[in-house]
Amino acid sequence: MRIVFMGTPDFAAVSLQGLLDAGFDVAGVFCQPDRPRDRGHKLIPCAVKQTALTAGLPVYQPEKLRDGSALAILRGLAPDLIAVVAYGRILPQEILDLPPYGCVNVHGSLLPQYRGSAPIQRAVLGGDAVTGVTTMYLSAGMDEGDMIYQQQTPIGERETSGELFDRLAPMGAALLVKTLRAIEEGTAPRVPQDPGQATYAPPLSREESPIDWAKPARMVLKHIFGMQPWPCATAELGGQSFRIFDAQAAGRDTGKAPGTVLSAGKAGIEVACGDGSVLITQLQAAGGKRMAAGAWLLGHPMEV
Repeated sequence: MRIVFMGTPDFAAVSLQGLLDAGFDVAGVFCQPDRPRDRGHKLIPCAVKQTALTAGLPVYQPEKLRDGSALAILRGLAPDLIAVVAYGRILPQEILDLPPYGCVNVHGSLLPQYRGSAPIQRAVLGGDAVTGVTTMYLSAGMDEGDMIYQQQTPIGERETSGELFDRLAPMGAALLVKTLRAIEEGTAPRVPQDPGQATYAPPLSREESPIDWAKPARMVLKHIFGMQPWPCATAELGGQSFRIFDAQAAGRDTGKAPGTVLSAGKAGIEVACGDGSVLITQLQAAGGKRMAAGAWLLGHPMEV
């Protein structure tokens, strides 16, 4: 089966490598155009492009998908199937209709939960106990296509979104290989999604960074873990702004107003929540380095 792969970030690169390792015939790779990154604003190729070039595969990076140029390239490649993993663009109907076996997607949730661009982060932020990956046939609607396979996994209580990404990526790659094998053999199931059970996962924004201390302590922790690696949780403590990277439940309920600093010392900074409290153990002050909260307090005492 001749495949065209479409994807952009690290999560997708793992799936591309999985297809190559499994011996699939990948005719070409589509990814987003190179974008400037870091302070030097240099154009940095995405993870999928780097994987494709290492494997000697042709790479295509169209700015648009609806002007006919991408469709012309795909017609020349003549894929039997298009595999899409975190490409970052919605495919127009003429591309969806092109390959005989359709377009298959790997999505980082147990659909129909968390349709959209940030399913992994939203599962952590929501305090979910379980998540997983789903393979599905792409359709015109966002993540609405018929499901093929799912695999689930528990979410650790202290697992960050970044750590969950790293675990789900190989799971998604293995599920994609299983899916394409089943499609080749004509045994792939096709299960319609129940739209009544659908939830949505919009992209994260910096506006969501501030911690809401009125929430229960567990959900404050989930916010801290869910906002990593980007855009990170933030808080104002003792009149100063911080990015918060790690914390733990302190369990103390003093009746103080949420957001009140209860203690600040070697162990960290304890803050009252809607129920109980949390102990901030790792932070970054504006213009400073990420460090243990206790170490920062040595040079910056905080009044309680």
